[in-house]
Amino acid sequence: MHIEPGIVEGGKMALGYATAAGSVLFTAKMALQALKTDGLVSLALRSVLTTILVFGFFQVLPHPPVGVSEVHLIMGSTLFLLFGLTPAAIGLALGLLAQVLFLAPFDLPQYGINLTTLLVPLFAMGVLAKKIIPAKTAYKDIKYSQALKLSTAYQGGIVTWVAFWAFYGQGFGAENIASVASFGAAYMTVILLEPLVDLAVLAAAKTLHRFQDSGLFENRLFNEA
Repeated sequence: MHIEPGIVEGGKMALGYATAAGSVLFTAKMALQALKTDGLVSLALRSVLTTILVFGFFQVLPHPPVGVSEVHLIMGSTLFLLFGLTPAAIGLALGLLAQVLFLAPFDLPQYGINLTTLLVPLFAMGVLAKKIIPAKTAYKDIKYSQALKLSTAYQGGIVTWVAFWAFYGQGFGAENIASVASFGAAYMTVILLEPLVDLAVLAAAKTLHRFQDSGLFENRLFNEA
């Protein structure tokens, strides 16, 4: 989902900075609310865990270049279900920043664009989760169909944003359209795989009841809303 250097240039970069600023402000607002409901220690622990995991996802898991970007198994829905919306957003932001600062400084100008691509679909998935997962259902008990909807919303959002940035930066030439299409097609494999990963992780989480009050996991993982 990384927009490569050169796809969006010059004054057009300002839009990426603006959308990223809005995403960060929304994350900060959620963090203030999470401090009131979950406490500083729990929020900090979960944010550190998600940051480490995101950095690992970006660097360790395969990320082949396809078309206008790279195909990453980001596990956005997995992070959301295990740790909650706010820690997932913080982890995605800081994990991406760590990768840029320490391993890919050439991506720093695109950080705002890539941050938007990661966070806005996450926020949308959080809204969807409230609609498709009943309040009486703990996240550990969701069905494949529900996990698939979450993954489709998140990964589909990423594809949509990548396509937007590519067309915004490079126009609607035949070559650019083909590159966007190949990237979108490749991401279909992620949409199919991620729900299986979610269910496997959630099945493992059922054995971790002793940690349900530890602050390490999202409260909804084990409990009804």
